[in-house]
Amino acid sequence: MSLRSRNKVSVTFSMSSMTDIVFLLLIFFIIVSTMVTPNALKVLLPTSSAKTTSPQTVSVTISPELAYYVNGNQVPEQYLENRIVEAIGQSEKPGIVLHCDQSVALEHAVRVMDIANKNKYSLVLATKPN
Repeated sequence: MSLRSRNKVSVTFSMSSMTDIVFLLLIFFIIVSTMVTPNALKVLLPTSSAKTTSPQTVSVTISPELAYYVNGNQVPEQYLENRIVEAIGQSEKPGIVLHCDQSVALEHAVRVMDIANKNKYSLVLATKPN
């Protein structure tokens, strides 16, 4: 009497369900990453139709209360240049993106522009699109 099984069990592993999960996670993280704002400070930016494509190294923000922030950290005005130079370090293409509230007097923005000019950094004034 022969007791052999007529159904053979396959020992292969199907990757299709695993790839579905990976693609769903990829789509989720792509969508979530577009919702992240680069600046935690809310300033009312002026509008412009010009665009820049060069990556910037340091973000400098001037709030309506005339507080200076370098990469989101508040900095006293007298230490602003030191913190910018420290944040840029030995960057290959040093650059500053200036987020300045539209109600701030121009002299405060010019202070950051002078720092960039003196240290030979490129500077971009951040605006919101039209």
